[in-house]
Amino acid sequence: MHAHTLLVIDDEPQIRRAVKSALESTAHRIVEAATGRDGLNLAASWRPDLVVLDLGLPDMDGLAVCRELRSWGHMPVVVLSARHSDEEKVALLDAGADDYVTKPFSLREFAARVRAQLRRALQADATLVTADDLTIDLAARRVTRAEQPIRLTPIEFNILRALVVQADRTLTHRQLFDAVWGQAFGNAQQYLRVHITNLRRKIERDPSRPRLIVTEPGVGYRFELPR
Repeated sequence: MHAHTLLVIDDEPQIRRAVKSALESTAHRIVEAATGRDGLNLAASWRPDLVVLDLGLPDMDGLAVCRELRSWGHMPVVVLSARHSDEEKVALLDAGADDYVTKPFSLREFAARVRAQLRRALQADATLVTADDLTIDLAARRVTRAEQPIRLTPIEFNILRALVVQADRTLTHRQLFDAVWGQAFGNAQQYLRVHITNLRRKIERDPSRPRLIVTEPGVGYRFELPR
């Protein structure tokens, strides 16, 4: 098992204790910081496998911390916040956060989401992804179920690829739109809705209850690897 080092940046001691308790079986080492600047310094020295980041820090905004982390680091960033607005979630995800958990939160769900991000980071270089009996060969641009080919349009495959290479991470409508269509103008949400619907019809066992391509209302979509 990989010896994970996690960094928790939060100014509330009780939250840091709760996070440590939830993640002690996941991490080899958990490093703590109570301010954004201390967190950035610890991140630079420890090079953690994942960062848990609160937004309401006393010295600097969590969004600025996320942007600075992402300017040089590739570790997953899981945001903890009492703020619930979709606009804020989109801003954090666009700034490079990998997941967004609102307070109060379930410790079991939080730990599961952290494990999902760690798993995604380890699998980031994989070109062959399996989910139930679905196989996605990114290099060959081929999708099969039980060895039977599933025919996707180029756009559908590009959307699927963008989601799969960052599985378990929510991508905003704009992030997906830019990944597939480049910097073209248009309504990202409207463009994606039609293609996501068609893609679900082809790869989901029950398109009306999707388990692989999950909607984050008002934010975007994510590809969930089976636990």
